[in-house]
Amino acid sequence: MPAAPEPTPAHTPQSAPPQSSVPEATSRFGAHVLAEAAARACDIKAALGSPASTPSPPAPPVLDAPPSLGAPPSLDAPPVLSAPPAAVPAPDADLARILRGPSGLGTAGLRLVPGAEPETPAQPQPQPPSAEAEGTAVPGLYHHPVPEPDPVRVEEVSRRIKSWALDEVSLYPDDWEEEFDGFSVGRYMVACHPDAPTVDHLMIATRLMVAENAVDDCYCEDHGGSPEGLGGRLLLAHTALDPLHTTQEYQPQWARSLHADAPRRAYRSAMEYFVQAGSPSQADRFRHDMARLHMGYLAEAAWAQLDHVPEVWEYLAMRQFNNFRPCPTITDTVGGYELPADLHAMPAMQRVIALAGNATTIVNDLYSYTKELESPGRHLNLPVVIADREGLPERDAYLKAVEVHNELMRDFEAAAAELAAACPVPSAQRFLRGVAAWVDGNHYWHRTNTYRYSLPDFW
Repeated sequence: MPAAPEPTPAHTPQSAPPQSSVPEATSRFGAHVLAEAAARACDIKAALGSPASTPSPPAPPVLDAPPSLGAPPSLDAPPVLSAPPAAVPAPDADLARILRGPSGLGTAGLRLVPGAEPETPAQPQPQPPSAEAEGTAVPGLYHHPVPEPDPVRVEEVSRRIKSWALDEVSLYPDDWEEEFDGFSVGRYMVACHPDAPTVDHLMIATRLMVAENAVDDCYCEDHGGSPEGLGGRLLLAHTALDPLHTTQEYQPQWARSLHADAPRRAYRSAMEYFVQAGSPSQADRFRHDMARLHMGYLAEAAWAQLDHVPEVWEYLAMRQFNNFRPCPTITDTVGGYELPADLHAMPAMQRVIALAGNATTIVNDLYSYTKELESPGRHLNLPVVIADREGLPERDAYLKAVEVHNELMRDFEAAAAELAAACPVPSAQRFLRGVAAWVDGNHYWHRTNTYRYSLPDFW
């Protein structure tokens, strides 16, 4: 809250008090927004203080009610990051500015961290490994095992997402039902978001994941997708996430177009739930990452039209955009808190998020390798590109792709640990742990989804 005004001295000078250079209404609005952001930045201490465990599922709410998302209850901490370096680095200038908080008239009480100097956070305790579940991990792949996701939550999320897909957005015809069930999206999202306080919060991520997969399948891949005309389809679908602001004459036509096909229906509905749960800043962040994703789709489509195999570094650049980044970037919304926009925009945080997205996407390349080889046409993935561009046998190219993944993972963990040591803001600490949990849960789902994936016979 803003600091209380100081009492007026008895001997007031005759000069007028200082005036803000912005209009009064704008000043009040700015202070309100800053106060709201500062309030959102305050995390629940109980969510940060104990080793990870799976939260008990709540009783399921009414199915067709919109999400009711208040402050999260006391939670156990999600999985921790790898141990930070022994020497805690000093915050850089940008981070120091953010930790000092906003300045100017009406902002004296808006501080992300009380006190003049930030305290060094306690070293996180490592999480004991869990027993391996079904499925075989790629040999030599650097990853961390995770606890089996809560089966009660998995069942409830699976039930709700299927009801949403069928009853709310008419997502797929009857002959796609087996494939939808085989995707195991409930198990996927429960594994990736262990700190979600309720099933409602898990559903935020689950709807968006299913909608993104529908766009990929129906516009780009298996179910009628094509590089031909992809840009136009993606642009119109993106307006379901980032609404069109146009004249009264054309607004109704655009609104009707959001129901024209399954991907747009899914995007529109999933985004409506998301904006009810998150802040405007979180929604804008997600839209930005989805635009990145769509740009990656377009690059891959352009190469397909030209029958072009990019250089390995070019492929990795494409995969930094056509990747899972929108999923871990919403981990705070799904957790029921907010990472403030200044902290999210820091170059160090952006590097952590980018490396997480890049590593998890190479996981997809490795586990889907045989599935894509059996599909018609040539599918670009990292082993295929390495084999083509570097003249390696398929096995050697695949093993080199494993090495690329492992280097990205270690860079991710080092960058995350360094930032965790330098930035004591509770929401930033929790966000970093949430991203790490998403990375581990993503691998868990790929490894255990034997309906979709099998490994090549290279060992």
